[in-house]
Amino acid sequence: MALISTHNPWVFVFGVLGNISSFVVFLAPIPTFYRIWKKKSTEGYQSLPYLTGLLSAMLWIYYALLKSDAFLLITINAFGCVVETIYIAFYITYAPRKARMLTSKLLLLLNFMGFCSILLLSHFLTKASTRIRVLGWICMVFSLIVFVAPLSIMRLVIRTKSVEYMPFNLSLYLTVSAVTWLLYGLFLKDLYVTIPNILGVVFGLLQMLLYAVYRNKSKMLVAAEVQSPQQSIDIAKLEKQPPNCGENSENEEQRENDPQNIDQTRNIMEVFDSNPQIASEV
Repeated sequence: MALISTHNPWVFVFGVLGNISSFVVFLAPIPTFYRIWKKKSTEGYQSLPYLTGLLSAMLWIYYALLKSDAFLLITINAFGCVVETIYIAFYITYAPRKARMLTSKLLLLLNFMGFCSILLLSHFLTKASTRIRVLGWICMVFSLIVFVAPLSIMRLVIRTKSVEYMPFNLSLYLTVSAVTWLLYGLFLKDLYVTIPNILGVVFGLLQMLLYAVYRNKSKMLVAAEVQSPQQSIDIAKLEKQPPNCGENSENEEQRENDPQNIDQTRNIMEVFDSNPQIASEV
């Protein structure tokens, strides 16, 4: 197997670019796991994306080992295997007991038993001429599953009208990575690399479009959330503030002691004394 293609230099160019862009994408969850490490809790994050990512990288390495001119697929997916394994180890360390047990079972079922089953079945039940095609379809299915994952995030953005959980940089890196691997697959004439990345480009562009649509709406929502607590605090302070009874009593005393008010009161009493009928009606 040739390590690097000498037939078409564009395969090497886009393979290297694909390695660089995928390197950045693989490192994108670092802030998430830094938060997990800092808080010593997984906070409801799921381990399935990292388990499927690890299995996908393992399958692509096996596929690249059987295919010629695919060394650059090996390099990036080997790095992906290392990074995804570290992420899963972090998750198991800080996840609650139920999530830890579920992740361990899925790791054993998918990444060990699943991969070993595919490896053995493809080796013993398929001929050498069809083995690459069978494995290519399997790799393509898992890649499509990975690319379909952002649909849940896109649905969340539309429902909440907020791009808080869909950073633009990550969407951009995913799109660039899909474009480079799409071109790599086209120049390598590899259908199994090309098809999943067509879907990756489409979803990446849709994510950036959603970001452009809901970016300003997210800022408006944040501003409203910032103002609302202050208003509620002011209202609460007004409700908790006791009535100023002292001031009311002082004002009443001042009105009673006012000479003008005293004179008016005397005049009214004199009227009542001179007109008993008015006094009785009152």
